[in-house]
Amino acid sequence: MASCAKLDAPRRARGGKLILLLLLALRSPAFAQQIPSDAARLAAAQKAFDSGLWGEAAKLSQGPQSQSPDLDFLRGLALARQQQWNESRQAFAAGHLKNPSDPRFLVELAGIDYKQNDFSSAKRNLRAALRLDRDSYTLDFLGTIYFLQGNPEAALKYWNAVDKPRLRNVAVQPPPRLDEKLLNSAVAFNAPQVLTGDALLATRARIENLGVFSPGRVELTPAGENFDATLHLAERNGWGDSKLEGAIALLSGVPYQTVYPEIYNLGHRAINFTSLLRWDSQKRRAFGVLSTPLFYNPARRLQIHFDARNENWNLSRTFFGSPLLGDLNSRRIAGGVELHSVVNGRWSWSTGMEVASRSFRNLQGINTDAEKVFFTDANSFTYWLRADRSLLRVPEHRFTLDSSAEGRIGRTFAQNLGASGTARGSLDAHWLPRASGDDYEMRARLRAGATVGRVPFDDLFQLGVERDNDLWLRGQAGTIGGRKGAAPLGRRYVLANWEIDKNVYSNGLFTVKLGPFLDTGSIADSSGLFGSRQWQWDTGAQCKVRVLGNITVVLIYGRDLRGARNVFYGTALR
Repeated sequence: MASCAKLDAPRRARGGKLILLLLLALRSPAFAQQIPSDAARLAAAQKAFDSGLWGEAAKLSQGPQSQSPDLDFLRGLALARQQQWNESRQAFAAGHLKNPSDPRFLVELAGIDYKQNDFSSAKRNLRAALRLDRDSYTLDFLGTIYFLQGNPEAALKYWNAVDKPRLRNVAVQPPPRLDEKLLNSAVAFNAPQVLTGDALLATRARIENLGVFSPGRVELTPAGENFDATLHLAERNGWGDSKLEGAIALLSGVPYQTVYPEIYNLGHRAINFTSLLRWDSQKRRAFGVLSTPLFYNPARRLQIHFDARNENWNLSRTFFGSPLLGDLNSRRIAGGVELHSVVNGRWSWSTGMEVASRSFRNLQGINTDAEKVFFTDANSFTYWLRADRSLLRVPEHRFTLDSSAEGRIGRTFAQNLGASGTARGSLDAHWLPRASGDDYEMRARLRAGATVGRVPFDDLFQLGVERDNDLWLRGQAGTIGGRKGAAPLGRRYVLANWEIDKNVYSNGLFTVKLGPFLDTGSIADSSGLFGSRQWQWDTGAQCKVRVLGNITVVLIYGRDLRGARNVFYGTALR
């Protein structure tokens, strides 16, 4: 009987012939025409695409998942021309997975996002493409998206890399009364120049330094291949551009017995006089500042100030020496001069000096020499130098980190006082989370300072909410029964503030913002007679009402988490 292997031999021979014929067929030209190569399909699809046959191009470039990424790219282009956005996105995404180092796929995906008004995804894809290749088209595209979102600083960051935007015309609206020569010196760009980010920042800083304009904006309008730039500036002249504006500015402090006489742009030369008159029987004050551009230069501003105070203090809670200082009277008269210089849009410096004379009354119980040092009648001289620097600007995310450093040296002409020095520094982070507008606004600030040497009581730092103090711990009241002295004082401090604001209402005349805050800090003094004794934590909520773009009324509810005390406070910021 024949074996099974012998019976299967003819079958295996016939199978071998079939395999050989199949291999020959695969190598034949006829079969190659039936299953074209990627190169042949790409050429045919490209020809159809170039002829405007988008549907044919999409069909020819459709193939197996393993096909060339070039075919995926052409298919995505053809589908996009037919506005088949989802299918086009799938084709570009497939090609990007196969060739992640090719930025073309990311750029085209950004184009689809743009067509579908998904600017966030478009920007993300374009930034990823720029990490692979800083192509001029991609830079221009990304700058254009930021421009459309109303973020000119971010737009310029990318446009400037491709020598754009070139200006056709520069105008100011409404036409200002300020001397034309002075205004032209403040604007750091002109036609037919390219508007750069540095020029925009420098212009903002110089215009602010003039002191006659509210925060403005620069509007860019396409004009063919160029752009028209318009500075929208609200100018302050005299007592105000209207009786209402002047009345609000003058009387905004009446609830706390204060008026603010002001006059701006005297002689159309940015000469300003601002002042404060307070008739509160517990803290009388007269303060005034006359400022003018130095040598007709908007980047240099000279200020001359005068300050006279007659204040009653209650130190029964914050002075750890005599328990009888509940009715301390402090009188101080000071005058000085300061020069502020804008170097560019990222940093500036100022320097100045002041002479002061002070005296103290009602010093019952002050017996020791250590206590007397703080309450000695004396004259003093102080010189200071300050620098403000923008450390980090991320315009794409609308984030800035600014810093300041200040050093003071001085001498008090009295026994047991003498020379002293003070150093202060701050970091200020500001973030607008939304792509445009200020619907949400977040700020975090860290400040620290220290004084070496003996100084009079009125030169101590203070942590608390009080109108003459800028170191706010918003759960610490600065006054008791209208008298200063409730907030802790000392020669060394650390203070951190965090807040977030949300726009809740706006009608063109005023804007209302609400939000929580968190403050923490500590203050100490080497004498042991002042200080906070422990680290302070405060939290609460605040309401900001901005009126006519110039004055902000701040209403605060703060909670001292250590002392379990509440603070209700209101003031007008200018």
